[in-house]
Amino acid sequence: MQDDDFSLFKTEMRGVKPIKHDRADTGKPKTDRTRLATLRQAATERVESTKVDGLSDQFVIDVGAEDELYWARDGVQDGQMRKLKQGQVSFEGSLDLHGMTVEKARDTLWEFIAEANRLEIRCVRVTHGKAARMDGKRPLIKSHVNTWLRQHPQVLGFTSCLPRHGGTGAIYVLLKRTMLDGRDE
Repeated sequence: MQDDDFSLFKTEMRGVKPIKHDRADTGKPKTDRTRLATLRQAATERVESTKVDGLSDQFVIDVGAEDELYWARDGVQDGQMRKLKQGQVSFEGSLDLHGMTVEKARDTLWEFIAEANRLEIRCVRVTHGKAARMDGKRPLIKSHVNTWLRQHPQVLGFTSCLPRHGGTGAIYVLLKRTMLDGRDE
C-alpha cells in the first residue's frame, strides 16, 4: 500500500518546481524605502522653497468689517492722497479677492501689482471684501491686504473706496511708476 501512495504522489507532483524562498507571499507590496526617502526629501524641499515675495504674515493688522483703510508711504503728497480718497485718481485695473484662501489671495495680489507695474498703471482697485467671519473674528483677507500693501515696494499708498466702487470692502491703490520715456512721477 505504501508503494502505491508514494507512486501516486510522485505522479501528481510531476512538473512541480520546489520553492526557492521560505517566506509566504502576503500580497502586500514591499515598502520601497528609497522611493519613500525621495518623497520625504521632496516634501521638505518644497516647504523651504516657498516663493519669497517680501510680504510677511508675521504681524497682521486686524481691521474691522466697516473700518476705513488709509495708508501713505513717507514722501507721498497729502494732496495726491486726498485725490485718491475722493476717487479723483481713476483706476485702470481691478482685482477681486473674494472667496480666495489667504495664500491664493497673496499670490494673486503680488502678480496683479507686478502686471500693473509692467503696464505703467498708476492706480488700481482691489476688492477684498469685509465679510464678518462665522467665528466672530475680523475679516481675514481685508486684514491681510491692509498688511501686505504696506510692505509692497511698488505701493505708494491706499485708501478705502467710495461707496459706488465698493466702500470699505475695496481700496484704491496708488502705485509707483517706473521711468519710461523719461517720465518720473
